[in-house]
Amino acid sequence: MTKSELVMRVAERHPHLYQRDIERIVGAIFDQISAALARGDRVELRGFGAFSVKRREPRAGRNPRTGEKVEVAEKVIPFFKTGKQLRERINVSGQQS
Repeated sequence: MTKSELVMRVAERHPHLYQRDIERIVGAIFDQISAALARGDRVELRGFGAFSVKRREPRAGRNPRTGEKVEVAEKVIPFFKTGKQLRERINVSGQQS
């Protein structure tokens, strides 16, 4: 699902809201999640999951084309861990297919 599809689905379920307002709300939520992760904070949405950041230490890697050693710098990557309710919902709906 893309961001625009999410906006459309919310608009279908809530016809009393203007689509431009829904776009602002969805954008604001994503902006706040992104800002929190950029600060190194953890974002937990109960029943859905938790977003956090993980550090990857610098390491020596290899260029797959040439086999030459390359230094890979430290990285901070986003990480998502699903919540129990989401895992259960996915596993139940996955068994029905």
